[in-house]
Amino acid sequence: MAETHDGAPHLLVIPFPAQGHMLPLFDLAHLLARRGVAVTVAVSSGNLPLLSPLLSKSPSIQPLSLPLSHPSLAPGLENAKDMAPTYFGILMLALASLHGPLVSWARAHPRPVCAVVFDFFVGWAQPLAAELGVPGFVFSPSGVLGTAVIHSLFLRVPKRPESEGEGEDYLVPFPSIPNSPSYPLSKLSRLFRSYKEGDPLSESVRRNFLWNLESHGFVANSFEALEAAYLERPLDDLARKRVWAVGPLVAAAAEAGAADHRGGPSSVPAAEVSAWLDRSGAVFVWAARGGTEVPEGFDKRVGGRGLVLRGWAPQVAILAHAAVGWFVTHCGWNSLVEAASAGVAMLTWPMTADQHVNARLLVEEAGVALPACDGGLAAVPDPHELARTLAEAVRGERGRAVRDRAKELGRKAVEAVREGGSSYRALEEFVQELHNLNAKNN
Repeated sequence: MAETHDGAPHLLVIPFPAQGHMLPLFDLAHLLARRGVAVTVAVSSGNLPLLSPLLSKSPSIQPLSLPLSHPSLAPGLENAKDMAPTYFGILMLALASLHGPLVSWARAHPRPVCAVVFDFFVGWAQPLAAELGVPGFVFSPSGVLGTAVIHSLFLRVPKRPESEGEGEDYLVPFPSIPNSPSYPLSKLSRLFRSYKEGDPLSESVRRNFLWNLESHGFVANSFEALEAAYLERPLDDLARKRVWAVGPLVAAAAEAGAADHRGGPSSVPAAEVSAWLDRSGAVFVWAARGGTEVPEGFDKRVGGRGLVLRGWAPQVAILAHAAVGWFVTHCGWNSLVEAASAGVAMLTWPMTADQHVNARLLVEEAGVALPACDGGLAAVPDPHELARTLAEAVRGERGRAVRDRAKELGRKAVEAVREGGSSYRALEEFVQELHNLNAKNN
């Protein structure tokens, strides 16, 4: 599909600088550029190198690099991967300082923007879009359910019980979400659990989410076969806005021939890992991210039974390999949809953010996962329970049924992004929306 931008709608895209947020939004930017949309991606200067894989596959996309300086951030600290989760709110606040420079850029640009697409952690971009007189669209790197839950929390601010011993185990109800789920407070987003009424940083974070609800709508990295219950009608907790479910974006990128090198260079080439899987008959591959403490001598002890990858792993290529039967995941949405697209069953080990919500979706609703551990960041699973779960997954009837459902979900994920599929149609409708907005402006 040829990229042409003469008279095309011009879209300003503003990502949040975290891997799980940037990767799918870059996939979306690539797919929009292939459909003739002129795209400018704005990043802080320190994050400009992360655009390289996107620009190499979509050279028509224009980068916009802006300096970021904020008293709450150390110089050079501009990406979530370099900081503890407790800094996410500070990073959200710091990025809002780009509002003024972005307005100045847009007003001086020879081609006016017709809309702004921004990550749901970048809600300050909605008043920016309003200042420019164009609609804002929220990009959700999470599922529709997870997006509704976090917005519900900051919209309704459910009160914690005052009685002792009940706080973190208190069940927070979500009566406006289909199936009326409830979750223990301890299993919900740290951003909300750390919210303090009247605290300037807390109120800034809340305001960001409320701004999202003033947008023109949401573009979600999800698909009907996985989240039909949350796409059948507008959700109150998303201000009844339209949701364009255009995912899994990793599958759409693969269909477009652009799934390689997502997230930057891998610590080990994908072909090398694939060749190892072809011949090993090994039990596991462990991707140990930077800073993970691998027990001393572990590599030698496991011998030919496993492979430890340190640093960024070629996860998409590994999941696509026929030898991979199960994926132990923290239930981050990006990893979840990568596994779903590959038809791989999952063992859930949620930690924080939306991950407990996602885990329940996988286990109880989609039936494509088994729970491995549910205790959060500080949890250490009981080894006997974990061994039983692994045995059930690999050899049990329940595990076989889960694998079958995962394969079926994988087929539906690929069908969704192919021509005529639900996500393909949603993306085409979103592009048409941009063309309509562009026509109004011209």
